[in-house]
Amino acid sequence: MDETATILKRLRLPGMEQCWQSLIETRRVDGMCLRDGLQLLLQAESEQRKENRNARLLKQAGFRYQATIMETRFDASRGLDKSRVMELATCAYIRRGIPVIITGPAGTGKSWLATALGHQACMLGFKVRYYNVLKLFEQVTMARIEGTLTRFFGGMADTDLLIIDDFGIRSLDKQQMLDFLEVMEDRHARKSTIIASQLPVANWYDMMKSNSTAADAILDRIVHTAQRFELKGESLRKR
Repeated sequence: MDETATILKRLRLPGMEQCWQSLIETRRVDGMCLRDGLQLLLQAESEQRKENRNARLLKQAGFRYQATIMETRFDASRGLDKSRVMELATCAYIRRGIPVIITGPAGTGKSWLATALGHQACMLGFKVRYYNVLKLFEQVTMARIEGTLTRFFGGMADTDLLIIDDFGIRSLDKQQMLDFLEVMEDRHARKSTIIASQLPVANWYDMMKSNSTAADAILDRIVHTAQRFELKGESLRKR
């Protein structure tokens, strides 16, 4: 019995190993046929690998908050319609490369919703990255200095869901506009992007007017095909 556990460990099958140990401890091995035992072992290994994958994807995503769809408080009067959110929870929009725009005043739950959607994507096996917009451009600047910008942009292009939070917190300069355009161009109709912003979409152009040509191109790739949530009401942080 111990030899079997040793072999499973050597083969790096921790789910099977743990399940086998449990079967030994509960004296269920002798009374179980080969087919049922094998099914239990395979199921345990599959669940262990899925759990490990989800933990790895969540860590790589770099979420600032912990939020899930199940913990979200839906309120249609605040712009948070349950049916629309649950439709996005299937992650079909990610497979189709559809962007999502979440706008509203401070404290209305924009970051929470964006993170909850990102968490759900991780649970379904998608690669997700979360960035505060200021941190994003800091990393772009560092990658340019270190000569790794091409690799950085390549990594972002391969990310299934990119979440950009606090978009519009300050105006973008000409170089930032070009960098942002490259990110959006790589993702257009291929990968999904969630953008959360206090600024209404109607004011985005003014925030990007340092390069009007790039602004037109960016808005064209994001706004026209996006799913939109306009959150409203008083700040939830007051509660």
